[in-house]
Amino acid sequence: MQFLVNFFRGNFTDKDFRSQLINILGFYPKNLSLYRTALSHRSMREGADENNERLEFLGDAVLSSVIAHYLFRKYPYKGEGFLTEMRSKMVNRQKLNEIALKMGLKKITIYNKFDNSLKTSQIFGNTLEALIGAVYLDKGYNKTKKWVEEYMIYPHLFAGDLEAIDINIKNKLYGWANKNGKTLEFATLNEKFENGRRLFTIAALIDGEVMAEAKGFNKKDASQLAAQLAVEKLGL
Repeated sequence: MQFLVNFFRGNFTDKDFRSQLINILGFYPKNLSLYRTALSHRSMREGADENNERLEFLGDAVLSSVIAHYLFRKYPYKGEGFLTEMRSKMVNRQKLNEIALKMGLKKITIYNKFDNSLKTSQIFGNTLEALIGAVYLDKGYNKTKKWVEEYMIYPHLFAGDLEAIDINIKNKLYGWANKNGKTLEFATLNEKFENGRRLFTIAALIDGEVMAEAKGFNKKDASQLAAQLAVEKLGL
């Protein structure tokens, strides 16, 4: 925890910071200022050149490219629709947040810990994208591609398991609701701009009660993810 205290006060050493990064990244980072920015949420630093939103924008594009390349090679006989669906499954906001937490990014992300809404949000997935942007600027595309594959895809994104997930799982949930005399609906709980994009929070409600909620940059993705979480809670 002393590392975070020093980070906030600005009196941490480059050596300490680099050591923390090596534990996460698995390689020697060069441009430390990039990584400081990547780890800084706008709740702590409002300037566009100080927080991680611009790097998140860049990292999102780089990650999408790496995932697309990976899927293109892995599935040489699959069509565009299948590849697009698989990419959506691999880069959805909750999945990235889960990976970020497993990698330990929450421990070194600088955000307002007194804001309770941030503690359960998807900001760590956003930080992961910003980190990818920093790696790209620091090391180039080929190194970033290798890092994403070795630290994200192979250990966390199992294509075989993702294939089995019905991306239109809402139909399954509607079927269960009809069979059991339940009323299922999806409601928009929140809508805001984040990093220049509209972010939706959608809830799956059963008989008027929130069963699950999820975030996404479009209503379809958010509602599908909320449906997936509801299905898991119901043990379907």
